[in-house]
Amino acid sequence: MIKKMRIVPDKPQTQVELLSGGNQQKVIVGRWLCVQPKVIIFDEPTQGIDVGTKAQIYRLIMDLACEGCGIILISSEFVELVNLADRIIVLRAGRIVDRLNGRRTSVDAVFAACEQGAPE
Repeated sequence: MIKKMRIVPDKPQTQVELLSGGNQQKVIVGRWLCVQPKVIIFDEPTQGIDVGTKAQIYRLIMDLACEGCGIILISSEFVELVNLADRIIVLRAGRIVDRLNGRRTSVDAVFAACEQGAPE
């Protein structure tokens, strides 16, 4: 899993706390992948990580989806949602305010959907 997730340094004895934030993220995801889940919930999976690790996480999410794993992606990064999601559901105060087709939408449309349910 260390090689698959490209964790640096690639030494199993390294304590997770001593790794960079991006490598810590990859360790956590790798641990969950070991149980071969049918569905994975990614909640802000790229928050606070570098661009290279972000690209690795995006590739992993897409690969898992292609392998048939269900992915629930919770993100405040609209570009992330538009590039990765098949469907986008916008929630406000626990209620659905809009549903968008991820393949046919834009960052502006997601932003507008978020604004439509905003209190004035």
